[in-house]
Formats: sequence, structure tokens, C-alpha cells
Amino acid sequence: MTTKASSAVTRPASRWCTARRALPAVCVAAALAVAAVVPFFLFFGDAQDMSPLNLTADHLLDGLLTPEFNYGSCRSRYQFASYHRKSSRKPSPYLIAKLRKQEALQKRCGPGTASHKEALRRLEAREGAATNIDNDDECRYLVNISFRGLGNRMLATASAFLYAVLTDRVLLVDGGKDAADLFCEPFPGTTWLLPRPSWWHRRSSPFRNLNIYDEESKESLGHMLQSGAVAASGDGNLSWSSAPRTPPFVYLHLAGGYGYHDKLFFCGKHQRLLRAVPWLLMKTDSYLVPGLFLTPPFRAELEAMFPEKDAVFHHLGRYLFHPTNAVWHNVTSYYNANLAGAGRRVGVQIRVFHEEQPREGVLDQLLSCVRDHKLLPEKKTAAAAAANATSYAVLVTSLSSWYSERIRDEYGSVVAGGVHQPSHEGQQRWFDAAHDMRALSEMYLLSTCDVLVTSGLSTFGYVAQGLAGLRPWVMPRAPSWANDWREGLDPQEPPCRRMASVEPCFHSPSWFDCAAGKDVDLDKVTPYIRRCVDVSWGINLVNESSSQW
Repeated sequence: MTTKASSAVTRPASRWCTARRALPAVCVAAALAVAAVVPFFLFFGDAQDMSPLNLTADHLLDGLLTPEFNYGSCRSRYQFASYHRKSSRKPSPYLIAKLRKQEALQKRCGPGTASHKEALRRLEAREGAATNIDNDDECRYLVNISFRGLGNRMLATASAFLYAVLTDRVLLVDGGKDAADLFCEPFPGTTWLLPRPSWWHRRSSPFRNLNIYDEESKESLGHMLQSGAVAASGDGNLSWSSAPRTPPFVYLHLAGGYGYHDKLFFCGKHQRLLRAVPWLLMKTDSYLVPGLFLTPPFRAELEAMFPEKDAVFHHLGRYLFHPTNAVWHNVTSYYNANLAGAGRRVGVQIRVFHEEQPREGVLDQLLSCVRDHKLLPEKKTAAAAAANATSYAVLVTSLSSWYSERIRDEYGSVVAGGVHQPSHEGQQRWFDAAHDMRALSEMYLLSTCDVLVTSGLSTFGYVAQGLAGLRPWVMPRAPSWANDWREGLDPQEPPCRRMASVEPCFHSPSWFDCAAGKDVDLDKVTPYIRRCVDVSWGINLVNESSSQW
């Protein structure tokens, strides 16, 4: 990949050497000079650059990352550790081995390879695969369909990636029109972005318009289970009615509000049914990982990959999501200008889901949380705070600037590092590149904080806490009709509670136990699954040995 630095260096020489009277020897000399200069710009362009030979375990996040990438093409990849506290959670050797194996698979079967071209040809010809296939050399694919806001999309992508690893599939991401503006490629030597079909193949490609797939699609697993496309044998096993061939692809509708038959995705026999299907298309707005832990064929593998169950997104998020240089520049510039000098950074993320909810009630809930848990110094101790070596800075992320202004009124005199808000967009906009770039910058800025206060149900907050490895203080969401945060909640409900885990909440799990054939209490199935603090109907992963980081 050519960087701006290298293109700036090569352009004058290349133009001069195309002139008719240019001397060949001079052009060769110029080319050699450029070749000598380019690596300097790529690896030593600023004070924080380093040669790949100097990458340490910290830069590689204890083996989570591969050193195979060019440093200058994506600075966030190896600079992440410099802006975050050192994590106490280490990726397991088994997880690291699985990541390296997945990288090799992505490179061998990814876009542009002969295997991918052949798989596309078969897909467009609507050719299925042999139902009894068990060939490790066969390339099978999972397409993740982008859906909803950036936080939802990141959690969905992490879920899809983990499912791809578990099922030996190549992950291809339909990232939307702004994907390349947001994230660097996570796999060396290939792309994870789904190539758009050419005009010639568009009519025959199931990728021509991925937005059309929903719970009513005849290609969905749920629809196929009801339409006779799947047959059940006497022993309870499932098979495709099209045997000995599978369907060419199956659509997995796993978005919030999905129905009973789509939720059977989390059953073991349905996973065995899907195993040989060459292409799977997945659409979700959720963090599916707790559901994968409850799926029998995956449980042992996941437990081996993640001995510390509450660190799954902490590892996957830091592995997959590397902001582009433009986004990372925004992160580091703002951090260095406003947060770097603080001894303690307190991040506040406010998400109001209903416009009619009075903002005064939200502010009261936030300030009550801060006071109850002494997250910021009190006014009466201003003199003591000034003498204390620890200086505070507050980072506020919200669509409105009103909250940061009120926090500044309340705490400005005792917060030496100031109260800061990078942006206030007014309203959320999906798939708007500039908006998403600012949102991503603020997620990463929040993840640099030492303490987090977040809004319940918000995927934006989930991403920040996972990247940081912090259990936030989460404010429960009040009903839309409430004038005060206490209305509609249990009278004993505090303004905020500490999350039991840094793991995001799975908002829409299937409560159906496939083996028992009935709904069960999922938080009683295994010690590391609990109901979410912020969403009573959701579940998340916790560390079974300890609730503390």
C-alpha cells in the first residue's frame, strides 16, 4: 500500500524521468534515491514510529497481533498500547494459534484468489456443495451484512469473526460505503471487504443488494426449516432435502426481534446442517458471543480459546478493529492536547434513546452516580484536591453539548484537567463517513480513560469498555414516558451499578434449550453466563473465578 509520504517523494522524480530528454543514468540514480528515502518515511516518519524489528510484546498485545504489517500504513495497530493501560488479561496460546490459522485461511481463500473466484462462479451458477463434505482444503465463506449504527456493526462483526473461526470459514465484511475510511485491514496479505459484483455478474449474484434480506427471505434458515427444505430423520438429525447437494447459500437472520425458527441457529444439530453450505450470509445487530458459548458444538473450543470468559471482546476488539491513520490522528491529537496530562481520566458516555425524555432527569442520574461512588472530587475538598498529585480530566461523549456544559458548571472548579467533549452531532446518522469517523474516534478516546460511566443498552459504550478492559458504572435506562430516571424503575434501583464484566450484553438471546426442547433460565446453565446489569432480558459473559478485574 502506498502511503502519502511515499507518493509525495516519488511523484517529482517520476514526472521528470518521463520527459523525452531525460538521461537513463540520471533516472536510475533518482529511482535509487527514492528507494532509499521511502523506507525512512514509512518507518521513521515521526517520533513514535518504530521499525518492525523493534516491535515488542506490548506493541503486539502479547501475541494477539501479527508483526507482518507495514507500520506506517496503519499506525493505530501498533500504537494502541501506548495510549492504553497495560491489560492484565493475556490471550491464551490456543487463541493466538487460532488467529494465525485464520489469517492463513483468509489469505489462501480471500478475494482475488483462484479459490474465491471458483467459489463465486459456483455461487452465481447456484451450485451447492456435497452434503458429506469434510475437506479442510475446501474454502467456505461467511458474509457479514452491515446493519444499524457503528457500535452495533462492530459488535456484529466481532461475533461473525468468532463464528468464522469456529466453523473454518473466511470472513468477508459488507462494511458499507465508509468501511475503508474507518478501519485498516485486520488480516495480512488480503482484504476482508466483500468485493462488489461487476455489472456483468450483478444480476446473478446474491450480493447485488444485501439490504433486501430479512426475516421473510426464502433463503433464510428460519424459512427453510418451515418450507420443507430441511428434512428430519427418525434419530432427530437434520438433512437438506436437496441432498446430496446443499443450497448454494443460506441467509442467517439474527437481528433483534428474530423469530423462533431463526433462533434455532444456536442448536447443535442445526450447526451440523450448516457445516457444508459453501456460503452463509449473516445479518445481526447484536453481540452473539454469549449465544455461541451456549451452542454445544462450540462450547469446548471457546472455553479453550478464552479461559477468562469476560475477556472475549477485549481480545477480539483489539485484534480486529484498527482505526485508519486519519481516524487515529484525530484520537491521538485530541488525547495529547486534552487528556494526556491528567492523572485520572473519567469518561462519561451519555445516550438518550427517546427525545421526549427530559435531559434534566438524565443529568440528575449521572451526577447522582458520580457523587455516590466518588468518581470525581467534591467541591468542599477543592483545596485538598489541588494539593493532591492526582489531577482529574473528564471526557464527555454525547450527541448534545448540554450535558458537558452542566458537568463543567458542577465540577469545573475542582477538575484541574478540564471537562472536554470532542463533538456534539445532534443526532445519529448511519453510514455517514464523517459522522462514523468522529464516533469511532470518541469510542477510542473513551477507551483511554481510567473510569467509565456509560448509558445502559448502548453499544457505543460496550465497545469502549471492551477496548479499555474496564467494568463501567452503567446507568439503567428509564422508560420513555418517565420524567425522572427513578420513574418506571425499582424504587431501590441506584442511579448506576458496576457492570459484572467488561463484556457487551447480548440483548436478544434464544432462551430455548434445544436438547430439553423448552425455554430455560440461561443464567443457570453455566457459571459464566449471567443476566446483564443494564438489560434484564439480556445475557453476558462473566469470569467464573472472579467478578473483579
